[in-house]
Amino acid sequence: MMNKKKPSILQVVFSVFAALVGIQSDRNRQRDFTQGHIVQYIIAGVLITICVIAFLIFIVSRIVP
Repeated sequence: MMNKKKPSILQVVFSVFAALVGIQSDRNRQRDFTQGHIVQYIIAGVLITICVIAFLIFIVSRIVP
């Protein structure tokens, strides 16, 4: 039986990151679609995308003179 508790902030972040990388489990995907709120995932997705882009810019600026 699935737990009807809302996903925590940390679970939302891990779910978005896993989906971004392409390793999201089916169980977590089902939890996200049945118990989560879309706004949480949109905000987390935008923030994680910005962080990944900033990290890549930082790494490239260090490597390329």
